[in-house]
Amino acid sequence: MTIINPLLLNNPIEQVANIKPEHVAEAIEQVIDINKEALKRLKEKLSGSQGFNWDEFMYPLEVMEDKLGKVWSPVSHLNSVCNSDELRTAYDQALALLTDYSTEQGQDKELFKLTETLYKSRDKLNLSATKIHILKDSLIGFKLSGLDLNEEDKKQYAKIQSRLAELSSKYEQNLMDATMAWNKHFDNADSLAGLPETEIEMLKGMAKAKEKEGYLVTLEIPSYIAIMTYADDRELREEVYRAYVTRSSEFSEDKNIDNSQVMEELLSLKNKKAKLLGFAHYAELSLESKMATDTEEVLGFLYDLAKSSKEQAKQEFKALKDFASENGITDFKAWDSAYYSEKLMQKEYQISQSQLRPYFPIDKVILGLFDLTKHHFNVEIKEKIETNVWHKDVKHYQIFRTENNQQNLIAEFYLDPYARTHKRGGAWMDDYQGRFKLVDQDSEQNTIQIPIAFLTCNFTPASEGKPGLITHDEVVTLFHEFGHGIHHMLTQVNELSASGISNVPWDAVELPSQFMENFCYQAEVIEKISSHHETGESLPTDLLNKLIKAKNFQSAMMMVRQLEFSIFDIKIHKSDGLSVEQVQKVLDETRSEVSVSTPPSFNRFQNGFSHIFAGGYSAGYYSYKWAEVLSSDAFSLFEEMGVMNPDAGKKFLNEILEKGGSAEPMALFEKFRGRKPNVDALLRHSGIAV
Repeated sequence: MTIINPLLLNNPIEQVANIKPEHVAEAIEQVIDINKEALKRLKEKLSGSQGFNWDEFMYPLEVMEDKLGKVWSPVSHLNSVCNSDELRTAYDQALALLTDYSTEQGQDKELFKLTETLYKSRDKLNLSATKIHILKDSLIGFKLSGLDLNEEDKKQYAKIQSRLAELSSKYEQNLMDATMAWNKHFDNADSLAGLPETEIEMLKGMAKAKEKEGYLVTLEIPSYIAIMTYADDRELREEVYRAYVTRSSEFSEDKNIDNSQVMEELLSLKNKKAKLLGFAHYAELSLESKMATDTEEVLGFLYDLAKSSKEQAKQEFKALKDFASENGITDFKAWDSAYYSEKLMQKEYQISQSQLRPYFPIDKVILGLFDLTKHHFNVEIKEKIETNVWHKDVKHYQIFRTENNQQNLIAEFYLDPYARTHKRGGAWMDDYQGRFKLVDQDSEQNTIQIPIAFLTCNFTPASEGKPGLITHDEVVTLFHEFGHGIHHMLTQVNELSASGISNVPWDAVELPSQFMENFCYQAEVIEKISSHHETGESLPTDLLNKLIKAKNFQSAMMMVRQLEFSIFDIKIHKSDGLSVEQVQKVLDETRSEVSVSTPPSFNRFQNGFSHIFAGGYSAGYYSYKWAEVLSSDAFSLFEEMGVMNPDAGKKFLNEILEKGGSAEPMALFEKFRGRKPNVDALLRHSGIAV
């Protein structure tokens, strides 16, 4: 009996639970070979022709891209959420094949000339603005792939690309291994004094998952935050803090998971790649495909925010240290910060995240979020029960829009909400497939391939006998990732290369996600997403008022912390390849410029900064603040028209979400808002005096 490789089916996601490591290389190799043969035939057919159109050239390329994406996407996703040694090996092997294939395509001069020919014929063919935008960006992509290099430099570029992919994967794997390597077991809860009941139950559940009695403290985010925020035992807080901030560093017992040399080689190779392509440094290369024009503009933007925020941040930090001193801590340390911040917030606002958690059962939050989405964006979201998923906690949803009295399926997504072992930390949205108008060349019948997304979080798992309860901070995270999701899923662009999040510059992609966060502090929305898990009552008015008042507690401190990360990122990527010691020096210098608190000398934040060393944010972490200006100003329209004004929602849907990457984001924003963005809205929303 022949065993069918699920990755080679028409829609692999439908068999995601059956995908095994041994399926990966076979599927990737086969689809790449098919694509190469199809590309060869396409070039032979069109070479020298001046009369081809979009459907004859770009459409077949998008079909190839779509097929490969649907094979690779579930593999990449499973590597992040169900990691294993076998899957890692298969993932790395396939990643090398994909990197070589991508480099080969990017340096294909025949492909470039055909793209250029079509672009030059845009007026004669009456191509849409979206198609022109795609072609224009494609031509830039060829340049950034080393198309104009000589043969020797092309080989060098290919080697660099391959090694960068390998190192980025290694960085993330080391961080995951370091996170999983450390834990601390307690037979009873005496040493966990200060932790609320929900957090205690979570640690009990973590022990049970490891087939142990008692309680287990790990470095997974829910556990780490619980200890740092609530544990009365200062020595325990220090121990957990040290373990967390030294992950994948020279302090790791296992030297094989130290990211120091990985980081150093990544920076060196990125710099070599940039210079090979004619850029002064990697930051300049990175900004070539973003909204920001150059590093001076980015750094000027970041330092201006620092100038507006630092004085208030100093005052906030002084208030925190004074409060800790009043409580007997005269030698304030990094592991005291979250603990006394929580105590100070309770004192000033009589509210805490643990106090709010019972009011936010995750199922209620999700239903309220869906109701908000229906109200503003005219869609209905339903759970699909009979489905194939990779873990029992994963839920599969479908999005419908009613047109002409008929419900049409327009998108789907999978939500994986809880933290667990062998799952990468953090929260993210990724896509399985994009919206794409498919044409049957024989019948000329068109069908729309719907977008499908993965939404991943790492919330506190549900404890035995209780529903999953999340903090308000986690509510904000869920809304953020869902914002990315609707950007991808509510698109009306039919070209795969610009539908959803495709072709959206990295410093604009955070606009919808950060926009959605604003709803989490609105009374009308809180009423829909909150329901005490025992009494069923919505968050009481007094608690809501306290939550809103506390929204900007230590906001300036949080602002300068994000600015520290962003400036550090730009600086290390605009320098020549730096040594580990030089990276630390740049980080220390950046902290002296914009920060108000200095971490201990053993802190190795950079060894776990996966956003820039293993993700897509290299010389782009500033995007969070850059896009927050756009998102804050976008939401100010809702403040002017009314938070639940459907006309405001429709305008955001039509001008931002539906447009995807079909046009320059600044042009989309200006059409939506009627003017250029204003930074004042960001400062106002952050509670920082303008």
